[in-house]
Amino acid sequence: MIWTTSISDLNDAKRPGEPYFAGAWDFMKAWLGGQQEFTLHTSGSTGTPKPINLTRVQMSASARMTGKALQLGKGTRALVCLNVSYIAGLMMLVRGMELDWELTIIEPSSNPLADIEPEMQFDFAALVPLQLTEILANVETKNRDNSLGKILLGGAPVDVSLQKVISKLPVPIYQSYGMTETVSHVALRQLNGAEPSENYEFLPEIRFGTDDRGCLFVLGPVTNNEIVQTNDLVEISGNTFKWIGRADNIINSGGVKIVLDKIDAVVAEVFDDLNLSKSFFSWSAPDEKLGQKLVLVIESITDEDIANRILKEIRGLVSAYETPKHIYFVTKFARTPSNKVDKRATFQQLLES
Repeated sequence: MIWTTSISDLNDAKRPGEPYFAGAWDFMKAWLGGQQEFTLHTSGSTGTPKPINLTRVQMSASARMTGKALQLGKGTRALVCLNVSYIAGLMMLVRGMELDWELTIIEPSSNPLADIEPEMQFDFAALVPLQLTEILANVETKNRDNSLGKILLGGAPVDVSLQKVISKLPVPIYQSYGMTETVSHVALRQLNGAEPSENYEFLPEIRFGTDDRGCLFVLGPVTNNEIVQTNDLVEISGNTFKWIGRADNIINSGGVKIVLDKIDAVVAEVFDDLNLSKSFFSWSAPDEKLGQKLVLVIESITDEDIANRILKEIRGLVSAYETPKHIYFVTKFARTPSNKVDKRATFQQLLES
């Protein structure tokens, strides 16, 4: 089921009977009615979900910046397939009203194109990486990525295998950086085309810097000009930055600081080269000599041959300090209620066993 609407349609339209569309309708009518403040909840991806109040001025500023950065003006045909209860989906509605877009709204699903007629064409869509992966893996939809126009990916990292596929696609695809506190994204990086980049480029009107840890902070109209401090280690160059990892995801091994996110990226590359699809994470284990030693934990039955092949590949890419000292195999990872891997609980169970 789909619902296509715009500002002009909303003036005369009746409230939809389907609950999901009714929720979107309620928000858009409140916006058009001049409501000045809205309460949302953070996603919980970096902590416990919490309510957050955002003003109309912040959300309007974010919509304008996205429109300018991606050159999406009046009349843009946009597919809204992210949950409108959260910031990414909700901001699609705001952009539609502030920039006068035509919105086609569908309930979130793993493959949004499976719910849409093949002849439908869009200029812009915001997706999570899982949705794009499903679109490209489905025989019915894999050749329809062009129908989405420009694609904005957010909400989760883009893995190595998906990045390789994206690099060959003709449709422009961007990855976003942001959070609920910054009213969706504050920076974008292009993943394909003539000028793909490892660096994120800040949106217009965003000011930025780093604290004494090297962690990014941002401010601008989207934050009410208040500083939002992150725990993301970055390298800033001009109006761009490269994401290094989380400051709370660093270990000290024999006096050498190791960024676990960096090691995870290397391991992901190795797994892709070896055609391994197992879940994994880098972690630290107590060590009498080093204090903490780097280890790799893989969700699989024990396989010493695979372990040796993995370590050999990793050694060819990083220093001895950044090569795991041991590989542990766990048949099943512990997970959070939202199905994210609980690394600490998984490793604790491993030690206890």
